[in-house]
Amino acid sequence: MHSRTTVVRWSLIGVVVAGLVLDAIVHYDLASAFKNNKTSFISQTDIFRIQATVALVAALALLVRPRRYTAAFAFLVAASAAVAVVVYRYVDVGRIGALPNMYDPYWAPVGKWLSAIAEVIAALAAAVLIVVSGSRPRTE
Repeated sequence: MHSRTTVVRWSLIGVVVAGLVLDAIVHYDLASAFKNNKTSFISQTDIFRIQATVALVAALALLVRPRRYTAAFAFLVAASAAVAVVVYRYVDVGRIGALPNMYDPYWAPVGKWLSAIAEVIAALAAAVLIVVSGSRPRTE
């Protein structure tokens, strides 16, 4: 039974890591397309590159240290990216403080909706991983 739990945990970790890596690839790829969308503080290109880097850090952290807190970090990264892409797709939020207006009412190019799906799946898998990780019996 212990080995089945291990297989489930590592399968969930694989799904989370794959989703975060796909998210990072898409954000790095699309970043340069938004170089002209900026404020005096930051550009959308910078935001995309930061988000991609944080996604890779979360994926690596979960692989190196598969614990509840790294799963929670991965969940926050994936879920926040998923929420952002959906909100900025459907709502013209406008500029928020130093952040540029990132409203983009289109799902093209393919990478945008692909990363959104990967982010949602990664967030769901990370949420399940948090629950599964909390149900492990402690060894003294």
